[in-house]
Amino acid sequence: MKKRPNEWFRQAEFDMDTAELICNVGRFFYAVFMCHLSLEKALKGLFTAKLGKIPPKTHSLIYLIERMRLHVPEHLEDFMYTLNRISTQIRYPDDLHKMLNNFDEEKTRQLITHSREALIWIKTRL
Repeated sequence: MKKRPNEWFRQAEFDMDTAELICNVGRFFYAVFMCHLSLEKALKGLFTAKLGKIPPKTHSLIYLIERMRLHVPEHLEDFMYTLNRISTQIRYPDDLHKMLNNFDEEKTRQLITHSREALIWIKTRL
């Protein structure tokens, strides 16, 4: 059974809130992972709403954007490219200790802020 767009968006919001909670306890790279997951789900909700199809099984924000032919503001597009790239490193880290040192609270909170901005923008495309 395919998810309805509103269920994708409900989960996207939940994941974004989870990113905040995880950041608050210092698990920074997992918070960044949740930001990516949130935007992935939001884009899949938009995909379902706009195209009336089940979204492809992909983790790539860029692929979803391209499939929908979205015209993303440049600053958000740059951010989503960056988040997409670092998400792969987070999902499959070569070295846990190195990954733990790649993200601090300040950097993570900035990524959460930009992710929230992107989530709001995606929701306005409905």
